[in-house]
Amino acid sequence: MNRKQFITSVGVSSLLIPTFPIYALNKQDKDPEQLDKKLVHKFVGASHSKMDVVKEMLEEHPNLINAAHDWKLGDFETGLGAASHVGYKDLAQYFLDNGAQANIFTAALFGRMDIVKPMIEFSPSILHARGPHGFTLLHHAERGKEDAAEVKDYLKSLGLTETKIDLY
Repeated sequence: MNRKQFITSVGVSSLLIPTFPIYALNKQDKDPEQLDKKLVHKFVGASHSKMDVVKEMLEEHPNLINAAHDWKLGDFETGLGAASHVGYKDLAQYFLDNGAQANIFTAALFGRMDIVKPMIEFSPSILHARGPHGFTLLHHAERGKEDAAEVKDYLKSLGLTETKIDLY
């Protein structure tokens, strides 16, 4: 039997059958869903003042650790960002201890000159970066109180005077 006779006898569609299982094996059953926006909103809201709620929510939904709520117009906030800008160091440390993505704002809160200074030297424009709700590095250093006094003085020596910059 030649090729043409074979194709005619089995039909073209039967030649495609062997490829279907390969495609099916390579395709994921379903794309993972995003975290529910209301859940993220509740988590970030609790991260301003309610460690017990945060711990309970993280136990049930560990991926909330780095989830960001969009307050609109580019004002994104994570649980760590919330705890940091209100000066809730115990909760901020809890986030860091559990794998939250550290940032310069949290470093300023904790008075980590060894992180803040090299970051500003690396990228001088970061001095004027806006964190959640427009809070600046100086705001975070002020929330760090005496632990962050050196960072606060350093930021002021570079000319930073604003603690909040309007986002809207």
